[in-house]
Amino acid sequence: MAKILIIYSTTDGQTRKICQRLQQVIGQQGDHVTVVSIKDEPQIDPTPFDKIVIGASIRYGKHSPQIVDFIEKNRLLLESKPNAFFSVNVVARKPEKSRPENNPYLQKFLKRISWTPRQLAVFAGKIDYPSYRFFDRFMIRLIMWMTKGPTDPTFVVEYTDWKQVEAFGLLVSTM
Repeated sequence: MAKILIIYSTTDGQTRKICQRLQQVIGQQGDHVTVVSIKDEPQIDPTPFDKIVIGASIRYGKHSPQIVDFIEKNRLLLESKPNAFFSVNVVARKPEKSRPENNPYLQKFLKRISWTPRQLAVFAGKIDYPSYRFFDRFMIRLIMWMTKGPTDPTFVVEYTDWKQVEAFGLLVSTM
């Protein structure tokens, strides 16, 4: 039984929801999974874990600076263990941008950090206009308009492919 750490950043909760599903899938394989928000990172020591998975959402084209800091601070430890990284972004709703090698946000992120994850995944996120603050709703609608996405301010849709999330969980169990 491996001890697996999943550390994540989320803006609106979809990445946390994905981490919880990963925890279920990996746990069903007999591993022990600890899921921690990057906001709680100073309280977690990643050293005793056998595998480390990092997940991060995108907001306005960027992953959380706290995730970047965690990676840079723990790069040598990450490289010494089986590891994985996944990005959650709405652009991944498009089939041509749903794979790690074709997702512009993930590719930009990988160029920004000094760590090369052993496993990568990209999951489409969720749009929930009614839950956003005015500014976020306005900006996300503008971005969606520019990328030919939904702009109706009452629109809520979860693009996450849960079978893809489950397959990634099984991959983490075997890495």
